[in-house]
Amino acid sequence: MFTSWGVETTKKFTQAELHTALEELDTGAYGSILRAKGILPDTEGNWIHFDYTPGEIEIRAGGADYTGRLCVIGAELKEEGLKEVFGL
Repeated sequence: MFTSWGVETTKKFTQAELHTALEELDTGAYGSILRAKGILPDTEGNWIHFDYTPGEIEIRAGGADYTGRLCVIGAELKEEGLKEVFGL
């Protein structure tokens, strides 16, 4: 059965930090992750949109939102680990 974990955050990310966190999802340490997506503020006052599927990461600039949001979809998700990998 698939579940989802989502969070709103004001934490600011660099593209490199976000890429590193998304690469960690491929390790299997956080559950069987099928997809992650979101929009987050970056450290330069812009917004980063991202999509993740196993083995594929897409990070791009995008429009602003009122707060950062991210969502992870998969099976046997390790929520505490996901919080740590994203530094939340």
